[in-house]
Amino acid sequence: MKYIFVTGGVVSSLGKGLAAASLGTLLEHRGLRVMLQKLDPYLNVDPGTMNPLQHGEVYVLADGAETDLDLGHYERFTKCELTRDNNLTSGQVYETVLAKERRGDYLGKTVQVIPHITDEIKSRIRSFEQTGKADILITEIGGTTGDIEGLPFLEAIRQFILQVGHENAILLHVTLVPYIKAAGELKTKPTQQSVAKLREIGLQPEVLICRTEKPLETDVREKLSLYCNVPISSVIEARDVESSIYEFPLMLQTEGLDEKVCQLLHLDTRPADMERWKMVVHSIVNPSRQVKIAVVGKYVELQDAYKSIYESLCHAGGANDCGVDLEIVDAEQIEAEGAEIFLSGVSGILVPGGFGDRGTEGKIAAARYARENKIPFLGICLGMQIATIEFARNVCGLEGANSTEFEPTTPHAVIALLDDQREVTGKGGSMRLGSWPALLKPDSLAHRIYGQAEIAERHRHRYEFNNAYRERMEEKGLVISGTSPDGSLVEIIENRDHPWFIAVQFHPEFLSKPEAPHPLFDEFIRASIS
Repeated sequence: MKYIFVTGGVVSSLGKGLAAASLGTLLEHRGLRVMLQKLDPYLNVDPGTMNPLQHGEVYVLADGAETDLDLGHYERFTKCELTRDNNLTSGQVYETVLAKERRGDYLGKTVQVIPHITDEIKSRIRSFEQTGKADILITEIGGTTGDIEGLPFLEAIRQFILQVGHENAILLHVTLVPYIKAAGELKTKPTQQSVAKLREIGLQPEVLICRTEKPLETDVREKLSLYCNVPISSVIEARDVESSIYEFPLMLQTEGLDEKVCQLLHLDTRPADMERWKMVVHSIVNPSRQVKIAVVGKYVELQDAYKSIYESLCHAGGANDCGVDLEIVDAEQIEAEGAEIFLSGVSGILVPGGFGDRGTEGKIAAARYARENKIPFLGICLGMQIATIEFARNVCGLEGANSTEFEPTTPHAVIALLDDQREVTGKGGSMRLGSWPALLKPDSLAHRIYGQAEIAERHRHRYEFNNAYRERMEEKGLVISGTSPDGSLVEIIENRDHPWFIAVQFHPEFLSKPEAPHPLFDEFIRASIS
């Protein structure tokens, strides 16, 4: 098995995950089987309890693992089927090592960062060897070179490369080459310092991926090559993409990154055939029409908080030859100023997931606006619960209807805790998580969208539709079009008196890819165009 490690330097948010995913795409199109992995230095066991405004969205895998959002890039850009083994945090490493110490596995030895912590990290990297599912493992190390919390991971990589040999493992370093406007030139010093930090701990990158606003001229490449001790052919320009992140693999291919990687790892493969990918990118970048979609959320300050939602809308837009003009609306602003001022003129309304009562009344107002004005509506997770509350209040006349998450003493708890959540006390990893099956009602909108009677989608929630109100709502026109196989959990609701109104308890955005948009998003965009 071959190994590629991806580190980052100078500043955070350089796009290491995007670079790793893009390289994975190129290597897959060369006929190789690729697996990707993320190592995160923070001490949280997983990002499930972290605020989306601080960390971005929590990406949920089929096996129920709550992971870093970069794993979303990995699954969207490649054919990888990821599990909890593909995301490792410092918290998980220390938790495992300390559990072994408590059991006496170390036979009384002093437990230290080296070798015990680094050995645990290496064992997780090596774990993919036994599966036989991949030819290459691409491992991204979170954080920035020089961060104190990332040092155990870098030391583990140093040891690992030494053990397997440089012909089997290489290091790619993503770095910033800033353009200083006052001087009118690109500066290489930050990259030099970043590489020097790596070399201090015994790591020498074989390839530099240089994020830059301007082209890397020959003299800049030569300077980076000389001072960073890499061949000039290994200095890869990664300029900011103009229209879509899906252009990035094509840019890296033009720079010869995949060819260079194959040379370093002694891999004899065919060139990457990216024609199909180019067609998809062209449809996303050059649409013949536009549609305005409002996303009414509570974490709108941070782009990454709804990353998979935005990408899924992009995929669906490309499939329908339509550019998606996103109108990002803060639900609290609707509470303060009303829905009309923010939502008049949009062709579709999407209410995504979230937790807590902040902004919920604004989301309820958005759902009501979509229902009363016959605007296509897609509710996701909390968005389904919001649509249920709105229908209960304004169609069924259940005054004060709410979720017990927001109002424990509500007279009409149309949304309540899942039965198996009532005794749960811990927050981390304790929700209904992962892929679960659902049965679709014949002749429903959901059945027409999916084209099949049974589906499987990824979940992340504690609260559910209260079946005590099911019959009353159905009499008023709410359609229960998807349930768990035993019929006990409501998975999808629709509005009988609306041309396109659907809300789901799960997260369809985690299954959408640029070459295969999720059918719910595809049909939502199509309805919004109409």
